[in-house]
Amino acid sequence: MISDPGLASWLQLTLTPGLGSATLRKLLSQFGLPEKVIAAGRADLARFASAQALRELDSDAVANAVGHALAWLEQPGNSIVTLADAAYPKLLLEITDPPAVLYCRGRTDLLNRPALAVVGSRNATAQGNSNAEQFARSFSTAGLTIVSGLAQGIDAAAHRGGLAGDGSTIAVLGTGVDMIYPRINAALGMEIAASGLLLSEFALGTKALAHNFPRRNRLISGLAQGCLVVEAALASGSLITARAAADQGREVFAVPGSIHSPLSKGCHALIKSGAKLVESAEDVLSELSAFGRSGLAANRAAVSVAAPSAARGDTDEPLLACMGFDPADVDSLCTRTGLPVERVSAELLRLELAGRVTVLPGGRYQRLN
Repeated sequence: MISDPGLASWLQLTLTPGLGSATLRKLLSQFGLPEKVIAAGRADLARFASAQALRELDSDAVANAVGHALAWLEQPGNSIVTLADAAYPKLLLEITDPPAVLYCRGRTDLLNRPALAVVGSRNATAQGNSNAEQFARSFSTAGLTIVSGLAQGIDAAAHRGGLAGDGSTIAVLGTGVDMIYPRINAALGMEIAASGLLLSEFALGTKALAHNFPRRNRLISGLAQGCLVVEAALASGSLITARAAADQGREVFAVPGSIHSPLSKGCHALIKSGAKLVESAEDVLSELSAFGRSGLAANRAAVSVAAPSAARGDTDEPLLACMGFDPADVDSLCTRTGLPVERVSAELLRLELAGRVTVLPGGRYQRLN
């Protein structure tokens, strides 16, 4: 249902090509609500917008796009939240470039709940995915909504963990909210639409365009009280999100890893720059003032980064004991164990099938547990 009679005007402005966010803010500041902007004389608007944009404003193409959005809005679970709505997330009002409209599928009540962004590599290790999901489940159980970007790897794991707790999850898309990307996460996206929230500032039908994803990262961090990076290379979109979080005055957290893993270098760089090192969910929850210690009442068994332990069966797996938790290649393992390459390769295959090790780029292996 359409609760805002001025919604069509919001859509007309935001769906007009050439009326960027900066121009839109100037128009709203000068004329007031969108209805007044549209009712203003075109000569007055020409002081702020290009002639081409003003032609587009009154075009059939924009009218059709508005009609399409309003028709989409009538479908169950769909909603559009504008800057003038009480449901608009208060934290986004603190960032420098808040979207004028948000397209939503699912629970808009999550927009103003305490939240934590959890992000990381698309090409995460099995251990990284496991850590992300377990951390997110702990945070969600404590009442935090998990915000991420529905990418493969850490994002998807974080969303799954968020869905497992009361806090649920918000997926911020770099496409239109009606186009789940990547397609491999289609089933997860539908689950989020049913139990959490899919969110986008981009118009319906917007395809996956490379320049939109860094832009959406400011919303991932902006919706949350803090941002946790689980795994990230130095050249990573996750670091863009972390930098946005820092610029927005949010807490930044990072999970350390092996000094030899490329996917730890981004996290280590953040820690060197002042991000808080995280080994357990409590490390994060205790820093968030909205939760303090009370949020841990139902979740005292905080998730910790895996550490070597004889109880994990090292004595029964001599190759694991020699491997440690840093990546190692076959030649190094042969030297450490004194075993021939055929035996080491066979043991590595067995351990990989058992979920005890994973293969990394460059023919290296890393222990998972």
